[in-house]
Amino acid sequence: MAMDADFTLYDYWRSSACYRVRIALNLKGLRYVHKPVHLLKNGGEQHSAQHRALNPQEAIPVLVHGAHVVRQSLAIIEYLEEVDGAALKLLPAAALDRARVRSLALLIACDVHPINNLRVVQYLEREFGVEQAAREQWMRHWMSTGLQSFETVLANDAATGLYCHGDSPSLADACLVPQVYNAVRFGVDLTPLPTIQRINEQCLALPAFDAARPEYQPDAG
Repeated sequence: MAMDADFTLYDYWRSSACYRVRIALNLKGLRYVHKPVHLLKNGGEQHSAQHRALNPQEAIPVLVHGAHVVRQSLAIIEYLEEVDGAALKLLPAAALDRARVRSLALLIACDVHPINNLRVVQYLEREFGVEQAAREQWMRHWMSTGLQSFETVLANDAATGLYCHGDSPSLADACLVPQVYNAVRFGVDLTPLPTIQRINEQCLALPAFDAARPEYQPDAG
């Protein structure tokens, strides 16, 4: 597929799943049109009939590439990996290395992020009357637990380099940095996570990661 086709990203500035995709697009130097979907305004614009037609799951991110729609952040990033002919690759060449990078990415995207997702904490409040302090304690617990596992994997593996895998950013870093942003936002103590802190700082020093920060998005605020 030709890479000059338009990319449109349905995005929300504080969504960590969207943040991952912004990082990937920036690392690959791919230009895209930003389409904000406010997750809180008017009960959540992701629940509108217009957005539901685009994504029946009523979620973001959604990437539109020409006439094609791709959903789910990791699927979007792997799609970009497969259709982008640029030299920078977010998955290593060797099968075992790709498996390690994917396992780190999935630790965040499947085990940590989903149980701290906005719709999960909204359900805890709406259906069970869980107060804000308890909801945030829930979030800190699962973030801390997941990030400690991530830290242990990184610290005990010679494959860890300047970044999560080796000395160039990968899919794993694109997932880690947004989760660290969430952890800081909700007051998770990062002191026991020195490898994660180092890699997060290394990533954010790169223009592609820096430009993807939530506070720099056009819909921030």
